[in-house]
Amino acid sequence: MASRIEDYALIGDSYSAALVARDGSIDWLCLPRFDSGAVFAALLGTREHGRWLLAPRGEVRAVRRRYRAGTLILETDFETADGAVRVVDCMPERTRAPDLVRVVEGRHGHVPMVLELILRCDYGSIEPWVQAIEDGIWAIAGPDSFLFRTQIPLRGENGACVADFQVSAGQRVGFTLTWHPSHEPIPPLRDTEEALTDTEAWWRQWSERCTYTGPWRDAVLRSLITLKALTYAPTGGIVAAATTSLPEQLRGVRNWDYRYCWLRDSTFTLLALLNAGYREEAQAWRQWLLRAVAGKPAATNIMYGLAGERRLPELELEWLPGYDGARPVRIGNAASCQLQLDIYGEVLDAMYQSRRFGLQPEEAGWRLEEALVDFVETAWESPDEGIWEVRGPRRHFTHSKVMAWVALDRAIKTVEHFHVDGPVERWRLLRDTIHGQICRQGFDPHLNAFVQSYGSQELDASLLMLPLVGFLPASDPRVRGTVAAIERHLLRDGLVHRYTSTASVDGLPPGEGAFLACTFWLADNYMLLGRDQDARRIFERLLALRNDVGLLSEEYDLQAQRLVGNFPQALSHIGLVTTALNLSPKEAAPAEQRQQS
Repeated sequence: MASRIEDYALIGDSYSAALVARDGSIDWLCLPRFDSGAVFAALLGTREHGRWLLAPRGEVRAVRRRYRAGTLILETDFETADGAVRVVDCMPERTRAPDLVRVVEGRHGHVPMVLELILRCDYGSIEPWVQAIEDGIWAIAGPDSFLFRTQIPLRGENGACVADFQVSAGQRVGFTLTWHPSHEPIPPLRDTEEALTDTEAWWRQWSERCTYTGPWRDAVLRSLITLKALTYAPTGGIVAAATTSLPEQLRGVRNWDYRYCWLRDSTFTLLALLNAGYREEAQAWRQWLLRAVAGKPAATNIMYGLAGERRLPELELEWLPGYDGARPVRIGNAASCQLQLDIYGEVLDAMYQSRRFGLQPEEAGWRLEEALVDFVETAWESPDEGIWEVRGPRRHFTHSKVMAWVALDRAIKTVEHFHVDGPVERWRLLRDTIHGQICRQGFDPHLNAFVQSYGSQELDASLLMLPLVGFLPASDPRVRGTVAAIERHLLRDGLVHRYTSTASVDGLPPGEGAFLACTFWLADNYMLLGRDQDARRIFERLLALRNDVGLLSEEYDLQAQRLVGNFPQALSHIGLVTTALNLSPKEAAPAEQRQQS
């Protein structure tokens, strides 16, 4: 049986990422970039699809793990009948080649250890050619080359590299796995102890820049570190998650590839970074955003690759059984070609907020924004696939129309506040037209709530965004009615589901988990409504869902009481940072910033 999603911890170097299970097995490793093909794929397949196990041999009585404070260095302590050992895992700051470093430290007693390295490439489909070298092994598979180096004697066994060794109190044994292009020279060995020291210094220096000093500083900083790890340093792009095809519904078909950068997350990401003191990362994200959307607005993707790639064809990997039987396993994402009108509002809002924070505007930035608004003027009345990327008929989704309103609103405010030129009178008329249509066709007086799409009676948690983006004040009776309806029909055990009748919306089998980002949005609404105690209660409920090292996935299965969906999920951690800021009196309040902008 697969490890539970919450049993994993993330390590990374802002280029690559790996997931480490509680039992000492690394089951997922993407090198040199998130979208380059997994080296280990045991998370989506079986042991034979690749993993790196480093753990005590025999019964383990207790496991405790933690990140070193302010870092992404993972420490896992194993207690056995023979003694105790600590396994330290990290991916050091990138120099020339990506390294995955593991150190076994004897704590007390004499503990027998087992090492098993099963190298597989291209999502577990390719077994590399392996040869022994002086201090380890060298493996090659097409463009990929790996060096595994240690002083422990190794042997081959059934397609795996294995070893048995013993660690005593005070003894430290190091292991390094290094990737490099197979046509390039072998990179030099990196000393494991120096790598750990340098990595700790690098992360702690970065963490010291965090300006949040509120009551949830540890949780906020852990979320910010996670976002940093999900960043692709060369471009500034931030992926939605480090994984693909971890199911939103256990043993179901809701399995998508999240290793891409969504435009929808633009403003959330920007404000979370800026309000926490990470101006450099916010600037890099804004520049990535401008590069990615450059071109004809009608051809704008809803998501892009890490460098701004547009073509993200979706494939199904038939040879992988999927996480705990959830199939199919997908790479690529067909939703990238959908029409989702809300992204234009998010991009215009992000550009406006960056100006408010004093980020230096790009020379071509306003021309691009004007072009996006021109497109919204012609396209806003079209049906689309909406925020939830439904793979069914297009509809007039209320949230999409609201974000079209946001696009016009932020363009108008940019002209008014930053003295750029634009047809502001025409835009004001259209902004009022869109607002009026939404209030007439997107609001159901019998439900006393805004609805998912024009003419429907479905509720939708995306409508919690209306007061957060300033479409209506939280005090408006229609907003209060919408919040109350969502509480009655979508709030279960303190967590919010996206909408009511899953099958009628997207044509997929019902049964997905509660959506964590939507639950953070409800807490933000409570703050705007003056329901501070309710906001804090919801926030504490969400904090309790984090795994033992502070990570969240996309959703939570209330029946199974498990995290579900891709992991760790950037939008969930952005929500955590944003809501913590909103709840902290002395901190900036992103919800109010968007509402009052």
